[in-house]
Amino acid sequence: MGGDYAPEEIIKGAIMAAQKGDVQILLVGPIEVIDKELAKYDISHLAISRVKANGAIKEGESPAFAIRRNPDASIAVATKLIKAGTADALVSAGSTGATSVSAINILGMLPGLRRPTVCVPLIGLAPNTVLVDGGANIDCRPHHLLSFAIIGCVYAKKLLNIVRPKVALLSIGVEAGKGTRLIRESYQLLENSNLDFIGNIEGYDVLSEQCNVIVCDGIVGNVLMKFYESMGRYFVGWLKAKLGNVPLGGPVKKLLDQMISFTVMTKNESDGGGLLWGVDGAVHLLHGKSKAYQVNKTIAKAKYAVEIGLIASLKTELSTFGSEFPPTG
Repeated sequence: MGGDYAPEEIIKGAIMAAQKGDVQILLVGPIEVIDKELAKYDISHLAISRVKANGAIKEGESPAFAIRRNPDASIAVATKLIKAGTADALVSAGSTGATSVSAINILGMLPGLRRPTVCVPLIGLAPNTVLVDGGANIDCRPHHLLSFAIIGCVYAKKLLNIVRPKVALLSIGVEAGKGTRLIRESYQLLENSNLDFIGNIEGYDVLSEQCNVIVCDGIVGNVLMKFYESMGRYFVGWLKAKLGNVPLGGPVKKLLDQMISFTVMTKNESDGGGLLWGVDGAVHLLHGKSKAYQVNKTIAKAKYAVEIGLIASLKTELSTFGSEFPPTG
């Protein structure tokens, strides 16, 4: 029920995923709304079920208040299916706030963690690097950045196949004393951890692949992520303007094609949504503008996260850091 194109595109994407025959789909929402959309397709041979819910949380509503007011909203009902073990993963294109609040309240956070986070892989120019946090946390404390580093390492190990990821803290200088109080205190935590912490890196080293996990707060991470994802599109436009009437053949066309390929690559990765890391369950977020293609792709990603045991891997990793997290905050 969530997203700019719900329920039409959400259900269409779910049907595309079910047609592969390797997942079972539970569509959560008002039954009459779901049935109206399902009537457009022949689903007699597909593993698709309906789960009744009472409406949905709208974008712009206060998530905590809206869920208290309507505990049977679709996102809350869907999250309870994960808690009960009826479903293995949740995919939502609805309000990120509502999805996060439901996940935190119903599934709970993993031991030692207080806030969920978003990992951003820098595919294209730095395919072995992931940025954490991509925008889920704005007001951070040092132990939050330590948890981001741990989560990033699990991401790098399980999804990038890096045995011992190198971790760096994004700052305005490589020296340990550079940056805000948050960065300086986080530096000490990371230096004293058993992670392979290489120190600070600056902005011009983000794509250098000096490290595999770049740690920062959500404001910096979100700005950097959106800048990175826009680079290809703007550079292609600049290149076309500079070329003017030059015939687009040979090496020139090859260069332009490669830049367009990079643009599509970064866009497709963001379109595929991302796991809400830190909650005790596989919860995948989608952009609100997502259509059937992105829904189908994200269901496949959620399935893969379950198959390789991402949540269990993070629990195991966190168990070695228990004493380094404060009990509250």
